[in-house]
This record gives sequence, C-alpha cells and structure tokens, in this order.
Amino acid sequence: GNMVTALGEKLIESAEVMEREAERFQNEASGGTVSLSGVVRLSILEGFANFFLADRLPLMTQSYPGLSVEMVTIQQIVSLSRREADLSITLNASRTGRYHQEKLMPYRLFVYGSADYLARHAEIRQPSDLSEHRFIGYIEDMIFTPGLDYMREILPGLRASYQSSSIFAQLSAARTGFGLCILPYYIACNYPELKPVLPKELHLNRDYWLICHEDIVGTPRIKVLSNFIKSELESQVADFAGQPLLCGS
Repeated sequence: GNMVTALGEKLIESAEVMEREAERFQNEASGGTVSLSGVVRLSILEGFANFFLADRLPLMTQSYPGLSVEMVTIQQIVSLSRREADLSITLNASRTGRYHQEKLMPYRLFVYGSADYLARHAEIRQPSDLSEHRFIGYIEDMIFTPGLDYMREILPGLRASYQSSSIFAQLSAARTGFGLCILPYYIACNYPELKPVLPKELHLNRDYWLICHEDIVGTPRIKVLSNFIKSELESQVADFAGQPLLCGS
C-alpha cells in the first residue's frame, strides 16, 4: 500500500542523508577547513538577511571556495522539517522535534517617522497620540510568525494603513514620509532622516534564534557558518539593543 511506500521512501531518504553527511564529514575531516564543500542553505528573516548578513556572508564564503551558500529570505515558504534549509534564523524557538535551538541575539524595535513626516503632522507627546497617525506595517492576515505582530503591542486597535510583507518596502515608505513604521534600531539607525518617536516609552523586545537539525549541528559546514554569524554579531550588541536611544538624554 501507499503507506508502506511512503515509509520506505522516508527511510531511504534518511539513509541517504546520513550517508551524504558521513561522506561529507569524511572529506571535511581529512582535508582541514579549506576543503569544506557542498551546499548549505540558510533560511533567514528578510531584515536580518538584507541589513546585516548580506554584505558580510560573501566575505566568509571567500575563505571556503568549495562551499556554496544559499540564502533564502522568503521564510514563509521554507520549512526546516522538509529539509529545505540547513540553518534557520527565526524569531521564536517553537519548533518541536529534533532541533538544536539557541538564542542568537536580543534586539529592540522603535517607532520611526521621517523628519519631514513628523514636521508635517500632529506632535506625538504620548503613546495614545499614535492613533492620529498613519502607520506602515506587515499584512495582518499574512503574518507568519507571532514575533512580527507589532501593532497590537504598540497600541491595541491600531491598524497599518499601508501593509507590506517586506520590511524593505516598509522602510522605503517610512523614508518617503508616508507614515510611522516600527523598525529594528540596527536597521533604522542607518537612515538619518528617520527619527524615533518616544523611544524610551515605545519599544519592543525580540530575539533572533538560530535553529538547526540536531543531526547536522556538528558538521563542519554548519559550525563554520554559525560561528561566523555569531562572531559578526559580537561587536553589535549595543546596536541590536538600541542602546543609543535608551541611554543618553
């Protein structure tokens, strides 16, 4: 019956995976790091991918010419369980099953508007004033991970009048002065025209998580990649935490 076939295919598939890993491990162990080879696929949130890793990852891959890195930023369509990604960076560690999950980095988001937008609209003295303003945000019924559900946390009942599944599109709309937008400090701080609104009162805390199948977490190519990401983050703690907006006057 179909059941048996499906089961058989699954077993063959996992045997093949184990075989591939063993073979790869053999190659990697014998030849030192330079011979790291094969494909490693990363599934990464668009903001973290484009505004942090995009200009750093290529530097790493230069050291490992045999390693092919694939970066997927449309996380909605990637499922680790179907072996579509070797390593994921997500906002929550809710995965069940045999996963290695570790907290990578806490970060903070603030409400931003362009200097131009803020000059042309009603002053914001307290959080309740936000209801007078246009907001830019994610598409409500397409939010694929609970951590992106910002609006409810900032001001319940508030609805974004311009919604996009892309943080890049949201950032662009905020920079052109369409309205207010909730953005991570480490992204927004690169755009001097964006000004934080009541940063001490209005901020959200989130965490990036690193998730990987238990059976490959020890392989050299995964180790090299996750160690690289962690070392790149080490010097960035204050920016991810939005420290400059919370201390100071």
